[in-house]
Amino acid sequence: MADIDEARKQFERIDTDGDGVITAAEFKTALAQEGDWNVTESVAEVIIKTRDLNGDKVLSFDEFWTYLSK
Repeated sequence: MADIDEARKQFERIDTDGDGVITAAEFKTALAQEGDWNVTESVAEVIIKTRDLNGDKVLSFDEFWTYLSK
Protein backbone atom coordinates (compact mmCIF):
# COMPACT_ATOMS: atom_id res chain seq x y z
CA MET A 1 0.00 0.00 0.00
CA ALA A 2 1.22 3.50 -0.84
CA ASP A 3 1.99 6.19 1.73
CA ILE A 4 -0.85 8.74 1.62
CA ASP A 5 1.49 11.68 2.38
CA GLU A 6 3.78 10.73 -0.52
CA ALA A 7 0.73 10.21 -2.73
CA ARG A 8 -0.53 13.71 -1.83
CA LYS A 9 2.87 15.23 -2.74
CA GLN A 10 2.92 13.34 -6.05
CA PHE A 11 -0.67 14.39 -6.80
CA GLU A 12 0.11 18.04 -6.08
CA ARG A 13 3.22 17.86 -8.29
CA ILE A 14 1.14 16.54 -11.20
CA ASP A 15 -1.76 18.97 -10.57
CA THR A 16 0.23 21.95 -11.85
CA ASP A 17 -2.64 24.45 -11.81
CA GLY A 18 -3.63 23.49 -8.26
CA ASP A 19 -7.32 23.06 -9.01
CA GLY A 20 -7.55 19.73 -7.17
CA VAL A 21 -7.82 17.46 -10.21
CA ILE A 22 -5.39 15.96 -12.70
CA THR A 23 -6.27 16.48 -16.36
CA ALA A 24 -4.96 14.44 -19.27
CA ALA A 25 -2.69 17.35 -20.25
CA GLU A 26 -1.21 17.52 -16.72
CA PHE A 27 -0.75 13.75 -16.64
CA LYS A 28 0.97 13.76 -20.05
CA THR A 29 3.31 16.55 -18.91
CA ALA A 30 4.18 14.70 -15.70
CA LEU A 31 5.01 11.53 -17.63
CA ALA A 32 7.15 13.50 -20.07
CA GLN A 33 9.05 15.11 -17.17
CA GLU A 34 9.80 11.59 -15.93
CA GLY A 35 11.18 10.68 -19.36
CA ASP A 36 8.16 9.03 -21.01
CA TRP A 37 7.94 11.20 -24.13
CA ASN A 38 5.81 8.68 -26.03
CA VAL A 39 2.59 9.38 -24.14
CA THR A 40 0.23 11.56 -26.14
CA GLU A 41 -2.66 13.44 -24.61
CA SER A 42 -5.00 10.81 -26.14
CA VAL A 43 -3.11 8.04 -24.34
CA ALA A 44 -3.19 10.07 -21.11
CA GLU A 45 -6.98 10.41 -21.51
CA VAL A 46 -7.33 6.62 -21.79
CA ILE A 47 -5.15 6.08 -18.71
CA ILE A 48 -7.19 8.58 -16.72
CA LYS A 49 -10.44 7.00 -17.92
CA THR A 50 -9.38 3.65 -16.44
CA ARG A 51 -8.86 5.31 -13.03
CA ASP A 52 -11.70 7.86 -13.16
CA LEU A 53 -14.40 6.50 -10.85
CA ASN A 54 -17.07 9.15 -11.41
CA GLY A 55 -16.66 9.65 -15.18
CA ASP A 56 -15.73 13.34 -15.10
CA LYS A 57 -12.58 12.73 -17.23
CA VAL A 58 -10.20 14.02 -14.54
CA LEU A 59 -8.63 12.45 -11.46
CA SER A 60 -9.43 13.72 -8.00
CA PHE A 61 -7.07 12.90 -5.17
CA ASP A 62 -9.50 10.23 -3.91
CA GLU A 63 -9.45 8.50 -7.31
CA PHE A 64 -5.66 8.83 -7.47
CA TRP A 65 -5.31 7.36 -3.97
CA THR A 66 -7.78 4.54 -4.69
CA TYR A 67 -5.69 3.51 -7.69
CA LEU A 68 -2.39 3.68 -5.77
CA SER A 69 -3.65 1.80 -2.75
CA LYS A 70 -4.93 -1.24 -4.68
